Amino acid sequence: MELFIQPSNITSSDIRAFFTAKIYTNGHINDAVSEELAIHMDNIYMPVQKHTDKIHVLNSCREPVVADAVITDRKEILIGIQVADCVPVLLYDKNKKIIGAVHAGWRGTAKQILKGTIAAMTENFNCLEKDISIAIGPSIRQCCYEVGDEVKEEVCKVTGEGNYYRRKNGRYFIDIAAANKIQALSIGIPDQNIWQSGECTFCNPERFHSYRYAKNHAGRQGGFIGMW
Repeated sequence: MELFIQPSNITSSDIRAFFTAKIYTNGHINDAVSEELAIHMDNIYMPVQKHTDKIHVLNSCREPVVADAVITDRKEILIGIQVADCVPVLLYDKNKKIIGAVHAGWRGTAKQILKGTIAAMTENFNCLEKDISIAIGPSIRQCCYEVGDEVKEEVCKVTGEGNYYRRKNGRYFIDIAAANKIQALSIGIPDQNIWQSGECTFCNPERFHSYRYAKNHAGRQGGFIGMW
């Protein structure tokens, strides 16, 4: 089984960008990435995720903070987030050399965390939307993600109408990954700059961790990006 999924739109000799499949059973995802890629733990940064819309601008201080997105211009550090059905998103501005990693569950999507992260890149590093490449990793998809009216309404309120959700037998099914893509497009990210995985974490329990599938027994996979 392929352990790392590399988005085709973020490729360079001086950058690492990937999403993970199941690469560990116990412990933390950063431990596994460190071991698999021979990267020292001091060179991996992950925030304390709480389903917020907080975006951390990482500088020389590497103490973990509560945030669900990280952006930085620092080199030789791998930034990442962990998920188990939520949407992992990686960002890269090749001109300004700025990277980002975002954890977007339905709450983060309703709070427009990806749009906020893009705004933070433009405000802090003078990035331009047209120069930002986005990779959206494996997550639970519309085929399997049944939600209540409240979740559907909260996401639709900020995303608008679209085929990212459907109603079947009185129930709503939503694609949070597609909602994030729509939100990115709405603020000027070119469609050709966006790569999206077609894999559903719930449909592939042997390949991915899924909280909906395994409940409290689910582990985590991640999305990571770094410049060297």
